[in-house]
Amino acid sequence: MKTKMLLIVLLFLGVTINAQELALANQDGKFGYITKTGEWGIQPQFKVAKNFSEDLAEAMNDKKEWGYINRKGEWVIQPSYDKTKAFNSGFAIVLKDKEWFYINTKGEKALTDVSTDKVYDFNEGLAQIRQGEAVGFINTSGTVVIQPKFNKAFDFENGYAKVREGEKWGLIDKTGNYFVKTEYDGVSNVYNGNVVATKGERHGLIINGEFKEVSGAQKVWDFSVNSDITYAKKNEKIGFINKSGEWIVEPIYDKVRAFVNGLAPVSNDKKWGYIDTTGNVVIPLKYRDAEIFSKDGLAPIKIDKLWGFINSSGEQVIDDKYIITAGGFSLFKKNNEKGFINGLARVKDKKLWSYINKKGEVLNNMEFKNLELFK
Repeated sequence: MKTKMLLIVLLFLGVTINAQELALANQDGKFGYITKTGEWGIQPQFKVAKNFSEDLAEAMNDKKEWGYINRKGEWVIQPSYDKTKAFNSGFAIVLKDKEWFYINTKGEKALTDVSTDKVYDFNEGLAQIRQGEAVGFINTSGTVVIQPKFNKAFDFENGYAKVREGEKWGLIDKTGNYFVKTEYDGVSNVYNGNVVATKGERHGLIINGEFKEVSGAQKVWDFSVNSDITYAKKNEKIGFINKSGEWIVEPIYDKVRAFVNGLAPVSNDKKWGYIDTTGNVVIPLKYRDAEIFSKDGLAPIKIDKLWGFINSSGEQVIDDKYIITAGGFSLFKKNNEKGFINGLARVKDKKLWSYINKKGEVLNNMEFKNLELFK
């Protein structure tokens, strides 16, 4: 019995180790991956590489051929493709000899009988197909589960997809049933049951299947960051509403960002500070810029040209000497999460990127030309 238990524990540990998150990094012109200890999990050896998705990452060899590696850095799908895309739902799209097609995690050509004018990525187990001007969805068996009837659609997110019929938008579930009928001029994705919608010049929420206008709103943002509170514009100023569509902070600000940990960044006259959910100013509007608080309890603030970090009492705990955005690199996604994530923040000091902890210490004293988020 003890032997069996030991084997189970070792197997569990093995899975845990293999599935540890890795961050893509560039050192001396080669790409590899670091662990959360700041050590190389996969030594820098690839001409180009990308983030992990479903435990496989796209990588390029010296011949400019693309393939896929596992979290040990081993080639599991040999580099032989002109272009590749990330795995999702067990499939990836690749380009070879001017043809785009699906492969499975073994590198085998897959779903060859799908009738579509264009090959689309999977997301949440479904992928779009296009037949002429009509869009529908297939599942991972290649079976059409939602007939092509929409003139535009987005990938499924949180179980629902935005679709358009004619000029009107709605939302469908994975069976093709309408969650929101296609009768709106705009809809958001579903976030924790909340949907933002537009009807003509009216802006509001869809609550229990019915459109509820937010009084006087010119625009309403979605609930993707906070499930209970979002922000809205009225009379060219921005405030906050709850998920019932009621104003809880009057629209008096030029700019705002979302509530996290009970605080939200707000700006007037190009100065940023933080308010609580009752609208009281908790941290004075004195910064050149400010981002949302992380769950770690720190927020990035800009005093002059560079970023530092404050705690929820407004005390600056890390000097303002960093760049925190990585949108300028073609390989790196824009709008990546900024600030601290699980105790580490990705920052740029002068020309090099690193991770710092909440004390401002550089992880393992390692710096990189390029550095991605952990995946």
